[in-house]
Amino acid sequence: MRVCINPIGVTFSVSNGRRRGTLASIAAELGVSRTTVSNAYNRPDQLSDKLREKIMETAERLGYPGPDPMARGLRMRRVGAVGVLFTEHLPFAFEDPASVDFLAGLAEKLGEMGDSMLVIPASSQSEGEYDTNLIRQAVVDGFVVYSVADNDPFLATVRSRGLPTVICDQPADREAVPFVGIDDREAIKPAVRHLTELGHKKVGILSVRLSREPNNGVVTPERLAGAHHQVQKNRVEGALEALAEAGIDAADVPVIERHYNDRKNNKEAAEELLTSFPDLTAVVCTTDTQALAVLEYAKEHGIRIPEDLSVTGFDGIELARMRGLTTVVQPNREKGKAVGCALSDAIKRSNGELPAEATAPRVYLETQFVVGETTAAPKE
Repeated sequence: MRVCINPIGVTFSVSNGRRRGTLASIAAELGVSRTTVSNAYNRPDQLSDKLREKIMETAERLGYPGPDPMARGLRMRRVGAVGVLFTEHLPFAFEDPASVDFLAGLAEKLGEMGDSMLVIPASSQSEGEYDTNLIRQAVVDGFVVYSVADNDPFLATVRSRGLPTVICDQPADREAVPFVGIDDREAIKPAVRHLTELGHKKVGILSVRLSREPNNGVVTPERLAGAHHQVQKNRVEGALEALAEAGIDAADVPVIERHYNDRKNNKEAAEELLTSFPDLTAVVCTTDTQALAVLEYAKEHGIRIPEDLSVTGFDGIELARMRGLTTVVQPNREKGKAVGCALSDAIKRSNGELPAEATAPRVYLETQFVVGETTAAPKE
C-alpha cells in the first residue's frame, strides 16, 4: 500500500491500482463543497442528519478513511492530547487508589472532549539531576500538573512551555494558573476533633512526604515549617491546630514521615510510631493507605481496633470504605473531571474561543468526614 498526501493535507492511498476516495471526490459526487464534507466529520452539528448520513455512506462506499488527524490538528491548532505531569514513579499512578480515581475522572472528561491523555513521569535521575526533556518534547495542547512540590523544577519547565496549564492539589499559590483542589488544612480537622471529643489525648500522626528531600522518620518542627509539599504540610498542620484546640501541645504529638506512600513504607511507619510511642491511643493518618497499613500492623501484633487504638484516614478510597475506616472523603474522581473542565476552558481562552479572565479560576471541592468502625473512646 502506498500512502500519498494531496496539497490540502487529505490522506488517500493506492492499493491494487484502485484509488481510494478523497474529500474532494466525495464533494464532487454529491455536488457539495469540501467544507460541507469536512463538517460531517468535524462539525456534525452544522449539517442535517440526512445530509451527514448521505456523506458518510458515500465516504464508506468510496473507501475514504476520514480527514488526516495530523493535518486536522495543524488546521485547528490542536493536537488532541493533554500532558499530565506526575512526579511519582509511573507505576504509582496506577497503584495508588486516590491517583487512580483522579486519573479516571480526568480521562472521562478528556474523552468527552475527544482528547487523549499523556502521563509524563518526571522524576529526578539522581540527586540534583533532572531530565526535563519529556516535558519539553511533549506534543500536547496543555498540561495538568498533578500534586507537585512548590519548588519542583518540572513545574517551572511546564510553565516555560507557555501552554494552557491547570494545577491540581498543589502548589495552590500560583495565582496566574487555574487551580483545582480542596482545603486540606480544614478538611482534616473534623477527624481530629472527633478523636478529641471521644477523649483521646495521646495522639500520633503519620504523614507521607513533606518535601522532595527524603526524611523517613520523625518530623521536626523545622522540617514541617520548611515543607514544600503543601498538601501534606497543610494536613499535618491542620491536625495539630485541631489538637491544640483541645489543649494538646504540638510538642507532645509525634509525627512520623515516609517518602513513599506504599504498603511496605507505610507499615514501617506504623511500626516506628507505635513502638516508639506505645502509649498512643489514636493515630491520625494523612492518607487512607497509611491508615490501612496501621490496621494491618495492629492485627499482626494483637492491637485491637478500635478498643486499643483508634485510627483515622484521609481520601475515602473504596478499600478504606469497605474496611469501615473512619476517614475524610474527598471527591477524587470529581476532582479529575473538574480539572478536565478547567483545562478545556483554559485551552479555549488561549485560542480566543472564550474571553480572557482577569484572574485564573480557582475551584475548591467539598470534603466529607465519615465515622466508621475504627474509632472509639480510649480505654480508662
